[in-house]
Amino acid sequence: MLERHLEVLRMVIESEPIGIVKMSNETGYPHHKVRYSLRVLEEETLIEPSSQGAITTDRTHEFVEELDGKVDEIMDKMESMKIDAAAEAE
Repeated sequence: MLERHLEVLRMVIESEPIGIVKMSNETGYPHHKVRYSLRVLEEETLIEPSSQGAITTDRTHEFVEELDGKVDEIMDKMESMKIDAAAEAE
């Protein structure tokens, strides 16, 4: 579900304004699932509706930067947890 929400958000960022039908056609998700993701993103004030389709808000860019930073932190932690195969062979 989180993956779908983020994919819908990415589409809004890249193609705003964008409607449910176009998002559904491009992602393969049913209309009701796209609609739900849009509702969740709107409740979080990451997007807002317009007469032409969903658009980003002032908060969207900040959220994406924070999310990217957190993902980078997690990836760094995971990388540091890996056991080096070369060191294991010694």
